[in-house]
Amino acid sequence: MKMVVKTDKGKKRETNQDFANTYKNQQDFTLAVLCDGMGGHRAGDIASEMVVSHLGNHWEKSFFASVNDVAEWLEERINRENERLVEKSQQYSDLKGMGTTLVAVAEANDGFVIANIGDSRAYRLIDGHLTQVTDDHSLVGELLRSGELTAEEASNHPKKNILTRSLGVSEQLGIDIDIYSYKEDEFILLCSDGLTNMVADKEIEKIIYASESLETRAAMLVDLANERGGIDNITVIMIDLYEGKEE
Repeated sequence: MKMVVKTDKGKKRETNQDFANTYKNQQDFTLAVLCDGMGGHRAGDIASEMVVSHLGNHWEKSFFASVNDVAEWLEERINRENERLVEKSQQYSDLKGMGTTLVAVAEANDGFVIANIGDSRAYRLIDGHLTQVTDDHSLVGELLRSGELTAEEASNHPKKNILTRSLGVSEQLGIDIDIYSYKEDEFILLCSDGLTNMVADKEIEKIIYASESLETRAAMLVDLANERGGIDNITVIMIDLYEGKEE
């Protein structure tokens, strides 16, 4: 496996409320987590860093028998982090309203798990094409899935930043958790909407297929989003799950 994390505050934001990192557990399996925080002064970056760091710390101590165990663990831990955010926002006035999106991928011996809440995304390379495998939990995402908006209308909608689900907002949390089997040359991209609001999927796919190193391709994605205006924080985690795996 090879992976790289790249984040940038963009051209318009004063701070970076995105936070992302990767962790290894007791079996040397990887958890990669990306959160896009929201809230008042510093509340968003506190929320995103807190969730990523707590999940990572618990993952480092973990050991799992199967991918199903990983899925159950992720659901339980993400719900606990949601409770923690709600508690903190109620205790401290400067943290009121803080929350975060979350997208994560976790390895196991017999497959991997992708978890998602909010509008940060996970993509897989499937049959030579980049495919979004998470749903955007946003007003525009709901309208797109119901057929009330076209893809073109959705990409330019003025209310595309309104989320319908996120961590920290409510004690009731709807997490999407899906289990996948490994495919040859498995490749995953996690990213915040600072990338996908500025760069089309086809452009992302082209860069992923470029011949440069993984680190260079991650930088190319962030640079392109900034060239387009960089109106939000931009974060990517690029993961080559197959590289280094035994045949």
